[in-house]
Amino acid sequence: MAEQTEKPAKFIPGQPDMWAFVLFETLIFTSYLAVYLFNRTQHPDDFLRSQAHLSLATGVFNTIILLLSSWSVARCVQAARDGAYRTALRDAYLTVLFGVIFLGVKVFEWVELTHLGFGFSYDEFFSYYYFLTAIHALHLLIGFVAMGVIIYQLRGPARRSQEFVETAATYWHTVDFLWVIIFSLLYIVR
Repeated sequence: MAEQTEKPAKFIPGQPDMWAFVLFETLIFTSYLAVYLFNRTQHPDDFLRSQAHLSLATGVFNTIILLLSSWSVARCVQAARDGAYRTALRDAYLTVLFGVIFLGVKVFEWVELTHLGFGFSYDEFFSYYYFLTAIHALHLLIGFVAMGVIIYQLRGPARRSQEFVETAATYWHTVDFLWVIIFSLLYIVR
């Protein structure tokens, strides 16, 4: 019976530098959210009145879209691990598609709210709303760059790097995780 030698699995996928960055970003977002929550407790009625103008259905839809993008990037990582690069490439494209849908819906929501008169300077709630969602959108745009590099690598056998696929996926999951927190605080918490 032939013995198979397997490479030991790493405890944490991706590059350690990305995990340090993820921790740093999470701490930064935590401070933003702590300030938001503190100010919300100072003016609860004002925040509730403004929060009522957000579409919960839009927020839920966008959350589902980003959760689907996390699912597709996880499938991309697994397919790349299995050497199924066509499948990994398809899932990378699917991840980008979900991200584009999310961003399109978010921009539509911003435009709609602005046309209704709820711009950045309308009140404190909307200042936080636009700031938090814009910072998240900026991180999503960075995620598109990372996904573009994954796609570039997966398309050429000589360029493939499982470590980079996992590192970029870690970043993408972080962006999705941060959205779930932002969604919860802006759309759900009453």
